[in-house]
Amino acid sequence: MLRNREIKIQCIVMCLISLAAIAVAAFISFAAVVLIIITSILLIACSLLHTRWRYREIERLSGYLRQISGGDYALDVRDNQEGELSILKNDIYKVTLRLSEHSSILQQDKLKLTDAISDISHQLKTPLTSMMMMADLLSDADLPVVKRTEFTRNIRIQLERIEWLVSSLLKLSKIDAGTIPFKKDQIAVGKLIYKALESVQIPIEVKQITVSITGEESVSFVGDLNWTAEALINIFKNGVEHTQDGGMITISFLENALYTEMHITDNGVGIPKADLPYIFKRFYKGKNASEGSIGIGLAMAHSIITSQNGHIEVQSLPSSGTQFRIKFYKQII
Repeated sequence: MLRNREIKIQCIVMCLISLAAIAVAAFISFAAVVLIIITSILLIACSLLHTRWRYREIERLSGYLRQISGGDYALDVRDNQEGELSILKNDIYKVTLRLSEHSSILQQDKLKLTDAISDISHQLKTPLTSMMMMADLLSDADLPVVKRTEFTRNIRIQLERIEWLVSSLLKLSKIDAGTIPFKKDQIAVGKLIYKALESVQIPIEVKQITVSITGEESVSFVGDLNWTAEALINIFKNGVEHTQDGGMITISFLENALYTEMHITDNGVGIPKADLPYIFKRFYKGKNASEGSIGIGLAMAHSIITSQNGHIEVQSLPSSGTQFRIKFYKQII
């Protein structure tokens, strides 16, 4: 402690003040000199003891910080007493909590990344294996033309599937990273729905599905037209895939002072109750999922909608159809 330059200066100043007081007291009386000497010794001793206590507390806090930097976030250094050291302890505890939360989030992100890589690897493994087998068969010079054409067509289908998967994963990663600047335009819901339906018009016509749209032209919300259309396309695809030939999809929308709401309802096979909590999870395929389903479309729709101050939920009963409810909340000023 005494090796500290500030403490040395403090001791020298206190001693000089004491000597000056003793010199003045010498002109008064001997008793005054004794009183000044005793008082000075007591004050200097108290000051040094207090400084020593403060140094011990600071040294203890330094030890806490070394443990925290080593990854030990279980320390509790809070102090409910008054004083600057107590404030410092409480601030250190708050920082420790934040570091602990960040460490937990990073650990969760690592686990999610590991799971995502595993899922992507699994999704790519099947079509790649299939293409490798068909490529080996195509190398056979005696392969019939009909089979050669069939294998070439199947390889093209698998490549298109891989291209769609990679494109979708890139979009999702950009949304998760917050690097997509969603526009904040005033979007007419009617225009949005017709734009999204264009992408599923062919399967709707093939299955002779009736589409009913109800809502006022003035209904709108603030968002990004193209990205929101991407979300609705995935929801419409899900409805078309799970609706029988000659079925019906009903779309309605309305607006109030708090939010703009859309209902997308089909009378298809529905979603089993056990699958409902997981349908927005990536790569999750329910019991009624189609054979070519990857389980990423609804996850993308969820990410796009929630990134625009929105909310999506689903209600469904087996053999009774499914209803998606989408809300875009008004911006609070």
